[in-house]
Amino acid sequence: MAGAQLDGGDTARSLAASVLDRLEPLTEVLVSVIGEQNPGYRLVDVVPRNDLWHSCHDNLRRVLQLIGQSGSAEDFSDAARATGRRRAEQQLPLDDVLRSFRLGGRLVWQALTDQARAAGEVNNEAMLDLATRVWEVVDAISAQVAQAYHATERALVRADEQRRASLWEGLLQGRAGDTGFAYEAGRTLRLPISGPYVAVAAAGAGRGDCLEPLGAALERHGSDSAWQLRADALVGLVSLPGRDVTAVTAAVGSVLATAAGVSLVVDGLAAVHTAYRQAVLAMRTVPPGRAEVVGLAERLPEALLLSSPELTEALLHTHLRGLLDLGGEERGFLLETLAAWVASGGSATRSAQVLHCHRNTVLNRIHRIEGLIERRLTGGELPLEWGLIVRALPFLPPPRVP
Repeated sequence: MAGAQLDGGDTARSLAASVLDRLEPLTEVLVSVIGEQNPGYRLVDVVPRNDLWHSCHDNLRRVLQLIGQSGSAEDFSDAARATGRRRAEQQLPLDDVLRSFRLGGRLVWQALTDQARAAGEVNNEAMLDLATRVWEVVDAISAQVAQAYHATERALVRADEQRRASLWEGLLQGRAGDTGFAYEAGRTLRLPISGPYVAVAAAGAGRGDCLEPLGAALERHGSDSAWQLRADALVGLVSLPGRDVTAVTAAVGSVLATAAGVSLVVDGLAAVHTAYRQAVLAMRTVPPGRAEVVGLAERLPEALLLSSPELTEALLHTHLRGLLDLGGEERGFLLETLAAWVASGGSATRSAQVLHCHRNTVLNRIHRIEGLIERRLTGGELPLEWGLIVRALPFLPPPRVP
């Protein structure tokens, strides 16, 4: 109905003008009717009586003016749109707002018919036309209310999302060292300011449908959490009353099927920027192509290697230069054999069990590796650096194509 031309006759103009002269007492009646017949206002209790009175007054005036004049609803919609905006800001349900406008429409119709009887202007055909006109106007004005309400609601959601995103960025950049910022962030995200925390970082942009299961899984372990979908990762903050990082890691792993990292424990929101960097580093220790949730505490050697790529490259180049120059399948099974050899402490028997081959096959491969790298791997205890080298193997770039 918005924008429709509503023609009014002499009866409509005369009666509407007469009722307008009694606008203040009519407003009082409408406020009382809303209080009695629209319990949503009482239950939600966000609209002060003075606000309701002025809203009823202004909207009754505009409805009666529109009934008595020719024009579109937009020309008389200022009060309706203001009401829609205010009620959205007050978070009063739209159904309750529109119910009040229907109550107002009934009251206007009753006032018009009472005035017609008092003035002796009752004409059945004219009154039928007037009834149609009244409800056309009420529908048109209600549409303006709903339009303004929804527009404001969308704007508030966008503003809330922007505010939350700004608070997240501030937390991850270390701004929670400021007590005021930490309080605001904690209140908005519904997290405690102090106490132990871990951060979680999961690869990929993530999906919104995983957020509720993540929160529920962590609540079962007594942990509150907040999550943010970023462009390249899903980030979470998890309060940790029991400091049980293992339980958090398992809970996150029960929901996410992607690479994810969990930080070390930090103290309070002021330190979550450190936890975030740690979580991202832990996530990077998951080998490419694997879906696994790991804690940084379990991956410190790998994290150290990833934190110093130039030193890692020098370590690998120094110890594995000849082996890494190989291509194809040979490089793959020799590196696999080397990893099993180092993990077993140089035991051909245990390496063979892991690789499902004969121990002589293992020894032959190890001798081949020794020839390529020009270093001894047999006949004594393996140096410490071999443990680091093996941990770096999953992050090697693919072999060069000949």
